[in-house]
Amino acid sequence: MCTNAIIVSAGHGIRACAHTDEIPKQFSFLAGKSLISHTLRPFLNHKKIKNIIVVIAPGQHSLLLQALGNEINRIVFVYGGATRQESVAAGLDACNSQSPRYVLVHDAARPFVTPLLIDRVIAALSSYEAVFPAIPVTDTLKKISNGGKMKTIDREGLFSAQTPQGFHYPVIHEAHIQAKSTGKNNFTDDAALIEWKGGKVHIVPGDADNVKLTTNIDMLWAEKALKAEKALPLQPVMETRTGHGFDAHAFISPNTGNETGVTLCGIFIPHCFPLEGYSDADVGLHALSDAIFGALCDGDIGQHFPPGEPAWKNKDSAFFLQYASNSVLNRDGKIIHLDVTLICQKPKIQTHRDKMRERIVQITSVPLSSVSVKATTTERMGFTGRCEGIAAMATATLRLPAVSIGENVHEAT
Repeated sequence: MCTNAIIVSAGHGIRACAHTDEIPKQFSFLAGKSLISHTLRPFLNHKKIKNIIVVIAPGQHSLLLQALGNEINRIVFVYGGATRQESVAAGLDACNSQSPRYVLVHDAARPFVTPLLIDRVIAALSSYEAVFPAIPVTDTLKKISNGGKMKTIDREGLFSAQTPQGFHYPVIHEAHIQAKSTGKNNFTDDAALIEWKGGKVHIVPGDADNVKLTTNIDMLWAEKALKAEKALPLQPVMETRTGHGFDAHAFISPNTGNETGVTLCGIFIPHCFPLEGYSDADVGLHALSDAIFGALCDGDIGQHFPPGEPAWKNKDSAFFLQYASNSVLNRDGKIIHLDVTLICQKPKIQTHRDKMRERIVQITSVPLSSVSVKATTTERMGFTGRCEGIAAMATATLRLPAVSIGENVHEAT
């Protein structure tokens, strides 16, 4: 699932020129790095972002090169237009050949965006076509007319919009094309184009630290904050999840002349009957893989590796478990405990238990102290008790960024 990010950086930062010596603010340096470099970092390091397009104004290429250094090789840059809307449209056009499913649009002047906020927007795009983060307005608002008359504005239901704003790529691309064709060129954010078309825009919780740097005072504050490491991207709030897995395979008659045995938790154990299965029938690793998928709310092993597909014929189940554990890493998570119980009358497991734990450690990189392998019988009851097969139960405990915590989604039309 391809997600591109467009970083809008074509402005001239006039209100911040006192601090930047008339260099546009996005190319000025704060705490040893350029503002745009601070902004790009969470996108460049995000595993779900495939391509990054930076939109600059004509004549700013040398400034971009100086601001990014070698990092410029990790982005694509295009020239924008006279308005923000035209610049975003240029970035969207640059995505066209890549056909991304999703696109995020972010202001270069928001350097304190966090991976958690990016995750929150991308996660919401699985359900909605247009998403933006926002925070409720808490200050009392006053409107002053040209004649000096003051009026207090009711702040109930008012939100301050932020970026990154996320969209299904075809939806926002078409909205920009239609706006241009009808002469509309004054939209100040992209969610407004969806509203103009009559579409629904969904709000996810924003981040109070995700401020847009606009004035000289903003720039001075940001530099102090970055130097003090008070406003660097925060570690995401983490939550603990536990998943459960179960698997069972039947014994079959051995092939004449071949060494018979079973593979359990990655260890081959000689036995008079092998297990039937499309892969290597390792019930232990299958159950562990399913436990991880369960904690991730990411389907099951059959969805990821459908039985009957030639690629999985006689496949070492270590591949499945490694895929599952990599899925945790791709979510910026961590496996903190794995526990598997093998259920069988035979073969005996005890003498192989430590090797099984070590093999799981090799596959998942989870510390040995966090891996448990146990075995039990059913006192000769049921199919395992009758030595007709082997079953396994497993649990996986993960730590994951709490993308959904407090995520009350609002809808605007």
